[in-house]
Amino acid sequence: MDIVLEATDKYVFDSIYATLFPVPAAVHSVIQASVPSSELFEVLLKNLSLSYIPAEPYEFTLFPPGQEAYLSTVARSNVYRQTLSLFLITWFFGVALYFFFASLSFFFIFDKRSMEHPKFLKNQIRLEIHQALTAMPLMSLLTVPWFLAEIHGYGKLYWDPLEYGKKYLYLQYPLFIAFTDFGIYPIHRGLHHPLLYKRLHKPHHKWIVPTPFASHAFHPVDGYLQSLPYHFFPFIFPLHKLAYLILFSFINIWTILIHDGEYITQNPAINGSACHTIHHLYFNYNYGQFTTLWDRIGNSYRLPDKTLLDREQKMSKSTWKNQSKEVETIVKDVELDDDRTYDHEDISAQEEKKEK
Repeated sequence: MDIVLEATDKYVFDSIYATLFPVPAAVHSVIQASVPSSELFEVLLKNLSLSYIPAEPYEFTLFPPGQEAYLSTVARSNVYRQTLSLFLITWFFGVALYFFFASLSFFFIFDKRSMEHPKFLKNQIRLEIHQALTAMPLMSLLTVPWFLAEIHGYGKLYWDPLEYGKKYLYLQYPLFIAFTDFGIYPIHRGLHHPLLYKRLHKPHHKWIVPTPFASHAFHPVDGYLQSLPYHFFPFIFPLHKLAYLILFSFINIWTILIHDGEYITQNPAINGSACHTIHHLYFNYNYGQFTTLWDRIGNSYRLPDKTLLDREQKMSKSTWKNQSKEVETIVKDVELDDDRTYDHEDISAQEEKKEK
């Protein structure tokens, strides 16, 4: 995250903080008058022994290079500035990734016929987006302490690609997937315990037939808890800084893909959209994130029905009718006071009307 923070400081935050917390005008004038602006940055670095993250009390940053120096009384090394900047970065990029990839998935992958399912809620997409946007600020705030610890050197992030050898440079990717897959399973399954479910996880299970916009539609504490293994990893294992950014982007994209309802892979080892659809429909199965390994070990794996793997059968009214019946039984058993409402009448009720 230090790479992102340095880049956003240079191209965004330096000018903002200089505007909000400027160096006193008299001091600024003396500095600007003493050296031509084109040489100011180099002279300050040399004479004041400033590093890329300068020492207190003032910060002198060249932006853009060779043109202007932004001076602020709040240095890049100020922990309060770092906290605020990291919060805004996490929030902004989280929302940007969510909208960009969820929109791509919705318009180019998601089968819109799913929106006619009897368990698809009225105005569901709007509700999903609202839930996600409401949760993201708190999720971002809860995440900031991990990023702060990383940029202050408490983690095992590294930059030299050869520091741990070429093999580890590639091995860290599957290691990250395996570690986080192992960590998320007990957290996700634990969130289904009655003591936690209604307080934290139930908002996400409102989406029985999710769209890609449901991918981040969590209670904020629920979303944060399920992200913890991702933050644990770089404090336990070395992780290249570029790999760190790639993997965190991949996590967000994967989370969207397993909610798109399009079963691109039918590999029984991968916990893709087919498996996650089972989780949303039938609740007590397929808690895993990337693979089905821990569901198999934990006896919570349910193989997707054959009807779900056929493009036409999964959209048939008979399939929806069977799904609805099982869902309603589960809701009664798990959520005795369930308060969810649905836009469409249940197919079984519609069939009864036709028979009459």
